[in-house]
Amino acid sequence: MSKLWGGRFTGSVDPVMERFNESLSYDKRMYRADVRGSQAYAKGLVQAGVITEEESEKIHNGLEQVLKEWQDGTFKIVQSDEDIHTANERRLAEIIGSAAGKLHTGRSRNDQVATDMRIWLLEQVDTLSALMKDLLKVTIARAQSEIDHIMPGYTHLQRAQPIRWSHFLLSHCGFFISDLKRLQDLRPRISVLPLGSGPLAGNPFAMPRDLLQKELGFDSLSLNSMQGVADRDFIAEFLFWTTMVMVHISRLAEDLIIYSSSEFGFVTLSDAYSTGSSIMPQKKNPDSLELLRGKTGRVFGDFTGLLMTLKGVPSTYNKDLQEDKEPMFDAAHTIENSLLVLQGVISTMNIHPENMRRSLTDDMLATDLAEYLVRKGIPFRETHHISGSAVRLAEESKISLSQLTLEQLQSLSPKFEKDVEEVFSFETSVERRDVVGGTSRRAVLEQIETVKAVLEK
Repeated sequence: MSKLWGGRFTGSVDPVMERFNESLSYDKRMYRADVRGSQAYAKGLVQAGVITEEESEKIHNGLEQVLKEWQDGTFKIVQSDEDIHTANERRLAEIIGSAAGKLHTGRSRNDQVATDMRIWLLEQVDTLSALMKDLLKVTIARAQSEIDHIMPGYTHLQRAQPIRWSHFLLSHCGFFISDLKRLQDLRPRISVLPLGSGPLAGNPFAMPRDLLQKELGFDSLSLNSMQGVADRDFIAEFLFWTTMVMVHISRLAEDLIIYSSSEFGFVTLSDAYSTGSSIMPQKKNPDSLELLRGKTGRVFGDFTGLLMTLKGVPSTYNKDLQEDKEPMFDAAHTIENSLLVLQGVISTMNIHPENMRRSLTDDMLATDLAEYLVRKGIPFRETHHISGSAVRLAEESKISLSQLTLEQLQSLSPKFEKDVEEVFSFETSVERRDVVGGTSRRAVLEQIETVKAVLEK
């Protein structure tokens, strides 16, 4: 089959240029989107008076066969197939004959590929939304069943204050909920149909674009034909979204890598998500989490690479824009697998509450000691200093904070009374944080219900 653009040219294309120019090796994954777009376009051609109902039906049925061949792996690619559009149209002509040649009337690969990518990406949004929800469900299920376990909370990787293990899990849920909402917010900007824009100036055959919109289920039509074929902002936004999700995945992975180390021992990963060492038999490496952390850089590269491609492209379509699909495909594939792996890690890991408990130390209650004095009427800036002095006194005496006698504490402030003993309880400490978003049992259960409500929507 001759090139769609071949009439102007007399010489053959350099084989190196053939390989450099082709995109079928990666854009063939849009075969379903390309078929759907073409079937809708054929209906538009009928209403525009370009083809008959019979020709449209012939095209529709031929494209169904093309689709089936892709699905069952029998589609045969030939050397002249530059991209998914060329391949599908070539095969359609083999199946139904000359009627296939009418399908491209008024349509350019410029508006065709822009349409295909949007159809494909809308399907990915549905898939990824479902995976995000599954991840959240698994995480809050653990948070609910393991709510009574208390662990150290950290700032600067230093022990700070006691928290519930469930509170830690829900802190990451907060990021993932934002990601889910961002993905849903992105959908209307993906669901803008450029089909009918032609190469840049619009369709000359009175193409009913509203019919195309209805057939393909898009939210809206592109405002301007030049912008319609040039717009790749929706891909850049999607890649920003994948980058943010991977950053959040990476931060959780880093926490769990630390917590799974021998020095912490808070969690143990399932064997299904770990590997061993080729030389050290005792090792159990958290490779799943390390790969998640590593692939964040890969997805970030997809995002920044596309932005660099877009920044200098002049108006309408230029071949630079062929570089939009590989980062989109790569990021979508990576984020899908990452969400599946992380869900598996969280659902199968074991936690060790006894190690979490052993890591709780009295000095983590120094803030509670300062707050005790606040309740006695002393300004916090003063109580902070007094509590710090108590910590220093305990260190100098080589005892824990809770082992200071009442007399020693009263040497720092006469406001200390016998009830100060109540401060030195990790359970009391977490229960005092009984505010929206806090780490008390009630507050954590409230957070779980909030996540459930988001998922129900």
